[in-house]
Amino acid sequence: MSLEENKVIIRSLYEAENKQNLALLDELLAPDYVDHTLQWRGLEAVEKWRKSMTMVYKGFPDWHETVEDIIAEGDRVWVRITCTGTHTGEYRGLSPTGKKITLTSVQIWRIVNGKFVERVAVYDTLDFYKQLGVIEYKGFPDEVK
Repeated sequence: MSLEENKVIIRSLYEAENKQNLALLDELLAPDYVDHTLQWRGLEAVEKWRKSMTMVYKGFPDWHETVEDIIAEGDRVWVRITCTGTHTGEYRGLSPTGKKITLTSVQIWRIVNGKFVERVAVYDTLDFYKQLGVIEYKGFPDEVK
């Protein structure tokens, strides 16, 4: 697959998630898929991914993922995304806060023959929970700023 084709595959995933259409996962994940961040492996990852995103959609019905940067090299694609949503439903046991959140993620995908075989992702979950008011994080002390 060309670098541009791999980028198209990545973009199609985020477009499908924005439409809350998770059927594409069946087509995109290779049978030996490994998610190093979430420790998901194989075809069971499809079901876990589906359950995870369903939970996100329930808590944040207007969930949207925007591709900010995308770089392809060899069989890998690096993506920086911004996720936004309004917390109007229960999420991981948290009652709705009505707060709008923004979450940043950097993900590295490995694609072979048009299918995802590996992913590593970094999410700014500390800021996410701060925005929801679950934790109080004041940042660096004044003497460091």
